[in-house]
Amino acid sequence: MWHYPEFDPVFLQLGPVAIHWYAITYMVGIVLVWWTVSVRNRRYAMGWSKDALSDLIFVYGILGVILGGRIGYMLFYGTADLIANPLNLLKVWQGGMSFHGGMLGVFIAALVYARRHQLSVFPIIDFVAPSIPLALGCGRIGNFINGELPGRASELPWAVIYPGDYIARHPSSLYQAMAEGLVLFGILWIYAARPRPTMAVSGAFLVGYGLLRLLTEFFREPDAHMGFVAFGWITTGQLLSLPMLILGVGLISFGYVDKR
Repeated sequence: MWHYPEFDPVFLQLGPVAIHWYAITYMVGIVLVWWTVSVRNRRYAMGWSKDALSDLIFVYGILGVILGGRIGYMLFYGTADLIANPLNLLKVWQGGMSFHGGMLGVFIAALVYARRHQLSVFPIIDFVAPSIPLALGCGRIGNFINGELPGRASELPWAVIYPGDYIARHPSSLYQAMAEGLVLFGILWIYAARPRPTMAVSGAFLVGYGLLRLLTEFFREPDAHMGFVAFGWITTGQLLSLPMLILGVGLISFGYVDKR
């Protein structure tokens, strides 16, 4: 067991402007997404220009992640805070980003991009999906730096005693950084290395994330203000991941059937 290192959440203070570690981890994740989609674009001759890729990732992608992630968090996890003070929606630096909201935000952003450029949306999502886990993993590291998402009680040697707590817990945000980040990235990178039907890679992302999130949530302490939301053991994260899993299976099935 070890005590959680109390990080200063501020990476750099420039007068009244504070740059938080949470923002740094998100930006690192977005850069990794841009870099890896660029690698796939060159390796498989997908025909995207540098300007088009930068526009997709650094404009549409960032807006989708930030707006969708924050709005989703406040709707799914912080409704009471949002009602008490609607300005809480803007306090991204305090943490509080929902993957499920971010995923919807990215899909909407990709849909807007596709319509603007007269493209089909699913080939775009298939192209970007294998890289998204890298951003998710970085975001989970940001959660750990912020001392967020403490795990359930544990006596394992690597269990962590968080500030203000007195029992050791699973470092669940690090578990999720590994599972949702590196593991899912490796699976999707290998799966997408060969030609797949349209929607299959997007579906594989949804299935992979849904399964890994369902698993890792068993090590994560439910949000104190929400607790378990169904059957005395299902968390909000698991409940939101179930539709992803079902939709992912549907997309893969439809993609392969349509290919025939």
